[in-house]
Amino acid sequence: MLHLQLRDRLLRPHRARFTDSLRALREHGRLLVIGFTAGQIPEVKVNRLLLNNISVVGVGWGAYAMPRPGHVGKEWEAMLPHLRSGALRPVVGATHPLEDAATALASLEGRAATGKVLLVP
Repeated sequence: MLHLQLRDRLLRPHRARFTDSLRALREHGRLLVIGFTAGQIPEVKVNRLLLNNISVVGVGWGAYAMPRPGHVGKEWEAMLPHLRSGALRPVVGATHPLEDAATALASLEGRAATGKVLLVP
């Protein structure tokens, strides 16, 4: 038997199945949907939300940030100490020389990238 630790909030990973993400929430949990990189837009049976007292929230970063000039800069400033200390560690996938940008873009377009794809001079 699989034992899952239920979560209050879940940021939906791009390859996770949507229904699995809903099942991972505890009562009053919140699923944050940030996009559909898998190409399919899932449908929600709202009775799942009602019966488990959970919510699904769309997070449109561009729509949020555009009317708030300076907000992104403030957020980055707040994260920098955590990045420097190692408390936040972004997943870095492939690193490509700048002249190999076409290969880097192809990995993104072909959905083969894992983590951040970096171009270095």
